Amino acid sequence: MKSHFLLGLGSFLKNVWSKEPVVTAACGIGLLAVILPLVSPYTKYAGMMNAAVPFNYPVPVRDNGALPNVPKHPCDPEGPSLDWLKKM
Repeated sequence: MKSHFLLGLGSFLKNVWSKEPVVTAACGIGLLAVILPLVSPYTKYAGMMNAAVPFNYPVPVRDNGALPNVPKHPCDPEGPSLDWLKKM
């Protein structure tokens, strides 16, 4: 059953390639453009980096002691760590 499908697919691709090679190549490139990001390991790391970078960057605020959620210094590390990126 599986070999019949592959043989049919092979003959179909051969027939289409002989009639319309430009369209077939364009469809193949488009199919690769859709599938490749899904299986690429870079997609995983890009998602991890996007999760670690804040949407709003901190603005330096002078802390008078009444703001417990404001870091003491703007460069103080907050949020997820990027140590996994250093180990790559």
